[in-house]
Amino acid sequence: MADKQISLPAKLINGGVAGLIGVTCVFPIDLAKTRLQNQQNGSRLYTSMSDCLIKTIRSEGYFGMYRGAAVNLTLVTPEKAIKLAANDFFRHHLSKDGKLTLVKEMLAGCGAGTCQVIVTTPMEMLKIQLQDAGRIGCAAGSTAAVAVNPVDVIKTRLQSLNRGSTEDTYSGVTDCIRKILRNEGPAAFLKGAYCRALVIAPLFGIAQVVYFLGVGEYILSFLPKKDN
Repeated sequence: MADKQISLPAKLINGGVAGLIGVTCVFPIDLAKTRLQNQQNGSRLYTSMSDCLIKTIRSEGYFGMYRGAAVNLTLVTPEKAIKLAANDFFRHHLSKDGKLTLVKEMLAGCGAGTCQVIVTTPMEMLKIQLQDAGRIGCAAGSTAAVAVNPVDVIKTRLQSLNRGSTEDTYSGVTDCIRKILRNEGPAAFLKGAYCRALVIAPLFGIAQVVYFLGVGEYILSFLPKKDN
């Protein structure tokens, strides 16, 4: 029995459209998360997600909530396209008779996640610089999201290049962890956790729904088919 083939071009289009719509919906929350995570003792400008968004609108206007979105929206298309298409690709090649064991499900997810990280890291660094620029100027989806928030805080601090005169700088992951614990306490690792949960849950849901709508297959159906 011939295996059902997957259309990589269609999957890539589906993933790109899914990422574009998903990020547009949740980007303001992601901006608030970045600014809250980058706050250190002595330089606290925002008290909560809503306070951050309100102050951002007042000082930077409505579109201030989308600072850095151009970079993210430009690069999120290949990022999401690669992640979702890679997941389907790995699942297709690891499955037998359309069935996957839990281990193979995890392997497919790991493979897709690895592809995503390779594409995402440069984009994330630039996005964080742009998102945090407004904070510097003003001062002068889910259990998993909360669980990995300490790592996200460290990533955000390390990737943020602009620092105020009273803010710590870090030489690496260990130095970052040590200084955060010493100067801000363990609770600092949960900064922005609420925002992160609000970002991850709807972003995943929106992306999955749009991805499985089959936009790519619909678009490709208008192209002339090659005769074998």
